[in-house]
Amino acid sequence: MITRRSTLALLAAAGALPALAACGPNASSSSGEEGGGAVRCYWWGGELREGMTREAIDLFTQSHPEIEVSPEYSEWTGYWDKLATQFAGGDAPDVLQMDEAYIDSYGTRSSLLDLETVAEQLDLSAMDAAVLETGRLADGTLVGAPLGIGIFSVGVNPTLLEQAGLEMPDDTTWTWDDFAALTTAVSDWGKQAGEDVVGFDFFGTSMAELSAWARQSGEQLFPREDETLISQDTIVAYLEYARSLVESGATVGPSEQIEDFAAGVEQGRFGNNRSAFHLQFHTQVQTFQASSGAPLRLLRLPARTSGDHQMVNKASMYWSIAASSADPAAAATLVDFLLRDPEAAKVLKIERGVTAIPELQTEIESVLDENELVSLDFARDMQAEVVRPPLVTPASGVGFSDELSRLGEESLFGTRPPEEVAEELLTLLTGMQPEL
Repeated sequence: MITRRSTLALLAAAGALPALAACGPNASSSSGEEGGGAVRCYWWGGELREGMTREAIDLFTQSHPEIEVSPEYSEWTGYWDKLATQFAGGDAPDVLQMDEAYIDSYGTRSSLLDLETVAEQLDLSAMDAAVLETGRLADGTLVGAPLGIGIFSVGVNPTLLEQAGLEMPDDTTWTWDDFAALTTAVSDWGKQAGEDVVGFDFFGTSMAELSAWARQSGEQLFPREDETLISQDTIVAYLEYARSLVESGATVGPSEQIEDFAAGVEQGRFGNNRSAFHLQFHTQVQTFQASSGAPLRLLRLPARTSGDHQMVNKASMYWSIAASSADPAAAATLVDFLLRDPEAAKVLKIERGVTAIPELQTEIESVLDENELVSLDFARDMQAEVVRPPLVTPASGVGFSDELSRLGEESLFGTRPPEEVAEELLTLLTGMQPEL
């Protein structure tokens, strides 16, 4: 299984990334297309994203015949190992899709181009400033252009709630205690009705969950100078809450939670109409809608204190340019087109996140279907209340997600008490803090 830890090990092994990347020419595409002087563009995703991206690139080459583009695509599981190997071998793509968890790792190794050096070709002035800031390193260097925003939120299946005789919650006031009571009620109905349905699919091992729990406690996993590191008490409360969901029946047991997480959308409970609630970044609801066939909706996160949801815009992903690119101007011209061209926006829609350029949100509205509008409308509604987004995961903290998953499972299984697990997590997290 590919993990962030294994990919980080590859990065560490390639400690001389900048030097290696600088001494090798860009090679031809692994898909067999001739690279030559072409701009190589590499991204991860499913079949839908691959088709959309290739169509947008075709539009680009029609309007920019002087620039040849060589597309390269991978599923998530192989993307990061391949990318690390390419950088280490001096064979990096010119344009690459980058994730929040790795942008600091690559950026602080000088492997990514400062995008402000190609401002003549790449105009990001219309992008929401708070979102654009998430593409900067601690020293202010802009190494990632956000493709869009993703908001960690609650997906809900209204049909299951109706069948259970339960009303849609008021997400402007609900708390985690309210959420626990509601999801337990769904599970109780499922048992009584003989239906394989639970209130909530899984909780207790996710970095996005713990990050939100920390924000709602006035803390952060990776705090800035004016912010506070998450406390052991806050981690304990999170772990204890996760265990209480299992004990009440709101969620299934830890073994089934792990299986459900690994099953993916089509086989997992939420995408299969067997769970009423699921946590995800908001544009992912489209995939679940397609799988379940249900009219899913999006809600704010429950709050630790009623009304204080601490919703944030997270860059869904980024376009970055390799510092070793033989033609950074051409690479920047491609990125600019993919981010700002209205016709490209209509092709790409919001599959990679809701664009952070307000004018384009209006442009694409006419081509979105009812399910896609659920995501767009939710993002628009949240803009009046989102708070400052947390720092992107620093290079020193890339491994924390795997450690939380491992230790969170130990707490869920009851093999170790939450206090002991929380102490170890805090020790790990303290040691992963970047030098400010």
